[in-house]
Amino acid sequence: MAASCMLRSSFLSPGLPQLHHQSTSKPNNGIHFFAPIKATATNDAISQQKHRRPADENIREEARRHCSSHNFSARYVPFNAGPTSDEWYSLDEIVYRSRSGGLLDVQHDMDALKKFDGQYWRSLFDSRVGKTTWPYGSGVWSKKEWVLPEIDSDDIVSAFEGNSNLFWAERFGKQFLGMTDLWVKHCGISHTGSFKDLGMTVLVSQVNRLRKMHKPVVGVGCASTGDTSAALSAYCASAGIPSIVFLPANKISMAQLVQPIANGAFVLSIDTDFDGCMQLIREVTAELPIYLANSLNSLRLEGQKTAAIEILQQFDWEVPEWVIVPGGNLGNIYAFYKGFQMCKELGLVDRIPRLVCAQAANANPLYLHYKSGWKDFKPVKANTTFASAIQIGDPVSIDRAVFALQNCNGIVEEATEEELMDAMAQADSTGMFICPHTGVALTALFKLRNSGVIAPTDRTVVVSTAHGLKFTQSKIDYHSKEIKDMECRFSNPPVEVKADFGSVMDVLKSYLLSQNSKL
Repeated sequence: MAASCMLRSSFLSPGLPQLHHQSTSKPNNGIHFFAPIKATATNDAISQQKHRRPADENIREEARRHCSSHNFSARYVPFNAGPTSDEWYSLDEIVYRSRSGGLLDVQHDMDALKKFDGQYWRSLFDSRVGKTTWPYGSGVWSKKEWVLPEIDSDDIVSAFEGNSNLFWAERFGKQFLGMTDLWVKHCGISHTGSFKDLGMTVLVSQVNRLRKMHKPVVGVGCASTGDTSAALSAYCASAGIPSIVFLPANKISMAQLVQPIANGAFVLSIDTDFDGCMQLIREVTAELPIYLANSLNSLRLEGQKTAAIEILQQFDWEVPEWVIVPGGNLGNIYAFYKGFQMCKELGLVDRIPRLVCAQAANANPLYLHYKSGWKDFKPVKANTTFASAIQIGDPVSIDRAVFALQNCNGIVEEATEEELMDAMAQADSTGMFICPHTGVALTALFKLRNSGVIAPTDRTVVVSTAHGLKFTQSKIDYHSKEIKDMECRFSNPPVEVKADFGSVMDVLKSYLLSQNSKL
């Protein structure tokens, strides 16, 4: 088992326990776990001053000097397997499905993690926020022990993603919803402009490790509705790994398309939808030495779950009542559940929030499944939606999503095209600049507030999955009222005025009077 680096006491809070290497125990049922580890405080080590590294040393080399061994581990197991299952795989194996063809999950050695109490983990994670220490300056890798504990820090590919803004949506909550404690977790404020960076740093880091181990991986491929390809191409470019992208032709924005092109990906524009691209990439990766990067691969979910941990951390480890997440391929709703559940199981918090998965009505298989009482799931043919990243009719992670929602008393809602675009425009009018997918989540919030399910004082977090700058054309079309069969009630088109003082004054006086009447 590879020894992973964890920075010593100079990067920990005063009095924080440290990890000490112990000898290994005998294998248990063929699985190699380590012996118990102690948490001790060493005042002399903690008192050491952190000095600036030598000028000829980079932050990877500095981290290498400060590394120490630990006893944490993780492995692939069949998703939701029973306690009698003995099927498991090393994370260094190239495997995407179980023997029965089901999904895999990354299982951590929770007994080893439980050797440290909740206060230890809270203090450790808090001590790493806002630092440039490699690799802990990343919001993902600051939770490295819970993500990929065995990877060497030298193999990590990171742009210090994560640590995204959680802001109080004061005016929007008050004006449109009568809420006092509404928050938006803006995962779109990230390296490539979407939450996909959180998972891709993990996946590409593991691929980097595999290539160094001379595993048969020539490149990394994905099917994408836009954001996945942007994240994959950026992280692969950073590591010098070839990336291959399958995109549905004419179904994503130019801002999304240009990102993988600019980052040097080999882009195939295919005359099909996302589900068709997904089928093709599965077939191709079964035949060629291309590593599959879609959320069928459970590694990405390990990075995405850190957004849930961050939410708790940003609330000083207080748990909100609700978290609303847009859903397409449905890996993210499970990732949030997994992050919250790990925090509860390891004693950082005493409960988890209720989750809401929000789908576009034009691509709503989970919503229909939920409304049927979780009876037999049926894929749908996804129709065009402005929320293009969730235009998916046959989601890979359907079983994961159902498991998560059933175990947190979760809810599924949907949004029509008009509802999601109106919600986006309303949010933008209060100073945000959100993507259509966040409009889907806000529509779900509107419906749950109007029905009384969410109370006005419930602390509620809406997850914004991508930056609005990726979807400017949809905003232009809305405010120009150029969307067929849509009223665009909250459009704000520019006013054309003659180039003379009197005309400008007349228009401004009329505008100011209208604004004064609203006070």
